[in-house]
Amino acid sequence: MKSFPSKIRPENKPILIASLFILVILTIGTGYTLSVQGTAPLLSPNYLLQQLQTGSFLGIVAAGMMMVILLGHIDLSVPWTLTAAAMMAASVGGDLALPAGIAVGLAVGLVNGLGVAYLRIPSMIFTLGVDSVLRGLMVAHTGGFAPQDQATPLMRFLAADRLLGVPMAIFVWILVSICIALTLSRTSFGRSIYATGNSEGAAYLSGIRTHFVIIGAFMVSGVCAALAGVLLAGYSAKAYQGMGLPYLLPAIAAVVLGGTRILGGQGRYIGTLVGVVLIVLLNSVLSIMQMPEAARQIIYGTVIVGMLLVYGRGAKVSS
Repeated sequence: MKSFPSKIRPENKPILIASLFILVILTIGTGYTLSVQGTAPLLSPNYLLQQLQTGSFLGIVAAGMMMVILLGHIDLSVPWTLTAAAMMAASVGGDLALPAGIAVGLAVGLVNGLGVAYLRIPSMIFTLGVDSVLRGLMVAHTGGFAPQDQATPLMRFLAADRLLGVPMAIFVWILVSICIALTLSRTSFGRSIYATGNSEGAAYLSGIRTHFVIIGAFMVSGVCAALAGVLLAGYSAKAYQGMGLPYLLPAIAAVVLGGTRILGGQGRYIGTLVGVVLIVLLNSVLSIMQMPEAARQIIYGTVIVGMLLVYGRGAKVSS
């Protein structure tokens, strides 16, 4: 892209583009609300904090999804991993609610990792099958009715309460972000993810235990989805069926918008953060404009296809 200064590194260009889109969305949303309502809620700190609070659930899901996409795989079991973790946490209750929810994520991630790494089943097919199994298990668990279990005080505190005026959910998102960013940039596991994503065969020949890397990445994705589910149940005061369905497509979109190569091996976590903020603000503006849900899904899908055409067709980085 000749319009960009040559000193901008290629991996930073998607981040810059997404950041510019955020400014465009803020400008359009502010102009619309000023013309129609006479106010500009998008510029209000309280409104922005509220949007980031609800966006933190998406941000946590996207953090885990990025780990898998960096390998050139995808995790389509996120919707019902999130839902199952929320339901089990609310069902168990007490001090074991949070550990129970996280355990669901770990178990699902382990199954996904084993299926992809050892059985060599394409991740799209295997994780979609696991998602279907989880859906059946949860329907059987609830008898097909809405769960009556309530979120625990800790779940509500982490998702809905505030500390120093800032929602606790944002602090949880920040903590997850720090862990993911440090893992990718400062640990051998993170370097192994990039190497495996670039070329699994070359990574294996160089001594990397690629099977364990794949399993570990899917377990991180499962834990992130489970944590988001526990928080969402706390925010809603209870778990409900299908609560994870709205998060799959936006999570993939956020990761891709942030410049993570869908074929694996390239991407920065700061890009995923920018992608999440873009999706959250886009959804907020569409809500203000009273855009129907069907139109939102069309926009999300169009965004993903467009970014795949831009970033997904490039050659992988040579190992």
